[in-house]
Amino acid sequence: MTEISQQRPRPLRVLAAMSGGVDSAVAAARAAEAGHDVTGVHLALSANPQSFRTGARGCCTIEDSRDARRAADVIGIPFYVWDLAERFREDVVDDFVAEYEAGRTPNPCLRCNEKIKFAALLDKAIALGFDAVCTGHYAKVLVNEDGTRELHRASDMAKDQSYVLGVLDDRQLAHAMFPLGDTLTTKGEIRVEAERRGLAVAKKPDSHDICFIADGDTQGFLSNRLGKAEGDIVDESGAVVGSHEGAYGFTIGQRKGLRIGTPAPDGKPRYVLDISPVDNTVTVGPVAALDVSALTAIKPRWCGAAPTAPGTYTAQLRAHGGETEVRAELVDGQLEVSFTEPVRGVAPGQAIVLYDDTRVVGSATIATTRRTAAVAV
Repeated sequence: MTEISQQRPRPLRVLAAMSGGVDSAVAAARAAEAGHDVTGVHLALSANPQSFRTGARGCCTIEDSRDARRAADVIGIPFYVWDLAERFREDVVDDFVAEYEAGRTPNPCLRCNEKIKFAALLDKAIALGFDAVCTGHYAKVLVNEDGTRELHRASDMAKDQSYVLGVLDDRQLAHAMFPLGDTLTTKGEIRVEAERRGLAVAKKPDSHDICFIADGDTQGFLSNRLGKAEGDIVDESGAVVGSHEGAYGFTIGQRKGLRIGTPAPDGKPRYVLDISPVDNTVTVGPVAALDVSALTAIKPRWCGAAPTAPGTYTAQLRAHGGETEVRAELVDGQLEVSFTEPVRGVAPGQAIVLYDDTRVVGSATIATTRRTAAVAV
């Protein structure tokens, strides 16, 4: 098994997605240095870029497009800006709002990778004759002797981003390039490399928040689009213990910002256990009631062939979460997962990504969970 960049003897025509951040700039520079014919492209994802996050966050703003252009000039590659704002609004922003409105917790970065960078962008790249799309993600594509490809965790687990790439299928992996995936250096050393290459983004802050929420206030963003909808916060017995201005503003496992006036009988903090958009009710209870022993996930996507029998894997449930051992099998097109040890804070709408050691097996969207304790929700 070899790295994708080592598998092909000829230089590739590579389209480098350049966000304006340091990782994508270094990735594009490494691809060019490896001898590939690289063209840089920045994705304009908002019809009004001023409404997206500003302050050199590395995603979606006017200054980001300018930073990306300057980096491309230093690297010495052609550069273009492609307008994908309408597609981004439909596939990422509108989906984000709809999921929260339905009481689920989506991951917009995962959706962006699936629908924008490795669907809309990749399709356009292939139509224009490019062989691969290059990004600054920390993950690896390995090639087997028979030519099939596998997605693996990055060499540095602290920077691994394979979770948000778990939606990529065989065709997309065949055209994906991640030059930073085998980097064992720290992020500080990536910045040193950027500075050595003369890239002005070397000291630019990382982007952590949701790019299309300008002030980082997710609840305010949702309220502006969905309006206020007052409802009850109830405990496990159904007794009203507080009120809210929109059930969409909560997520399973949330502790802060509940504004509950009635203390719990045991005096301990309460957490969000359930969100019901039908009756606009949020149910809260003790932390132990969050323990999940099993779940059902829908819309599975496989980074290779789908499993044909039940198997034991490790699973990751959020972008910056740890791994947990699971038993998983496909039943009537849905993924049935049971946990070796109970886990907490699992919310419908989140993605579960399965791993076989470092190999990404696939991902699916959590639809329902089964709690260890009997909870009246």
